[in-house]
Amino acid sequence: MIQKSLSTIFIAIYVVLLLGVLLTGTIDRSDYKTQNYYLETISKLESLEPEISEGSTWLVGWSKINATPNEPANLVGYAPRGNYDFVLDSSYVRTLVVGNGVKNVAILSYELLIIHPYLADRIKQRIQKENLPIDFTYFSATHTHSGIGGYIPGLMGKIAFGGYDESIVEMLEEKTIQGLHQALSNQDTAALHYQVSATDSLVYNRFVSNDSVDPLLRQLVIEKQNGEKALFLTFSAHPTTLAVKFMGLSGDYPHYLVDKFEEEIYDFALFAAGAVGSQGPSRKGNQPEHTEAFAEEVFSQGCTNISLKDSVDNFKIGYMQLPIALRDAQYKLGKNVRLKPYIFESAFGESKAHFDAVLIGNILLVSSSGEVSGTFMKDWENLAKSRGLNLIVTTFNGGYIGYITPDEYYDYDYHEVRNMNWYGPFNGTYFVELVNGLIKKNW
Repeated sequence: MIQKSLSTIFIAIYVVLLLGVLLTGTIDRSDYKTQNYYLETISKLESLEPEISEGSTWLVGWSKINATPNEPANLVGYAPRGNYDFVLDSSYVRTLVVGNGVKNVAILSYELLIIHPYLADRIKQRIQKENLPIDFTYFSATHTHSGIGGYIPGLMGKIAFGGYDESIVEMLEEKTIQGLHQALSNQDTAALHYQVSATDSLVYNRFVSNDSVDPLLRQLVIEKQNGEKALFLTFSAHPTTLAVKFMGLSGDYPHYLVDKFEEEIYDFALFAAGAVGSQGPSRKGNQPEHTEAFAEEVFSQGCTNISLKDSVDNFKIGYMQLPIALRDAQYKLGKNVRLKPYIFESAFGESKAHFDAVLIGNILLVSSSGEVSGTFMKDWENLAKSRGLNLIVTTFNGGYIGYITPDEYYDYDYHEVRNMNWYGPFNGTYFVELVNGLIKKNW
């Protein structure tokens, strides 16, 4: 009997050890600058040049299309919650088309958590099929944690991101194309300017209380010749003002913020999540009334604390896309233990990591596939200013690779770096170098 029990124990130990060997490995902490992925990406960055066009005027159009599902869909954000119980806010696809008579750039914003590569590819293929006069598509999301799912295929999508529903993808695709047609049809001559508003005590560092934050509301202001006005704005506070167990469909504070701007000042407003990594919203509660109050305060400070206004006088449009190679996936199970890369990659699928960069006059938009931390923004902005550029950084560009936070955060026991820094360590320094390189291009 004792011999049989010992045999069972040894078999169990053997199975556990075997699973450990098959499923786990150690975190790769080798110098990233010696790795092929780094050398490959830097080589592409050095050889890549933006496509530039010079026009004679600004031509701008926009649209706001309701994209609320006909039937309740899975909520995406925080953790799987199932279908929403009610609609607190309708969900919209917002489109801004900026042209200079030579090229057109489309800026798309969705009230979604992320833009998955599959959805982005479907939309880009449809734009081609429709033969729309769009030369570059710049994806963004509000990053609401109470938006719909259903647009992410694969195992990870099923487990954590609301699964896959072809009707949801078709709906988002159709609404996007409808919005592009509408924005193109109402393009008109316009004047553009860039402005920045400083907010006070509305953004906090979610992990290191004394570390830096990005408290600025950055805005592209547009006024058509016919007097209609539009606003493209970014902010870095995470849209996590609603409770984790909240079961309504909502765009969180960005929805109320653009509504407020449209009610009070503009005919149209579009929000894109900024450098949201490690940046939280300083709200007073987690109920809908607190969400509205936070949006009201962002609006109020955004209108009264304008620290910079800069007209956009040249009619230059430029764009480029930089594919990003990464080290093998490093999903952390412990300080020095990771899940085997092939398991993570088979569950999540292709990340299609890249940067998009778009120049509109003297405004440089840079969009990341990773949720870059707002702690990087001050240095990036200073570098851009030294080159005569006004910088706007957004996220959720049609690729997704988790969080990009400062390297010193990597071994902290925080959700963003423990569970969501999928390709670290050293990605903070790596991404800083890449964005610096994009800013230094011949714009």
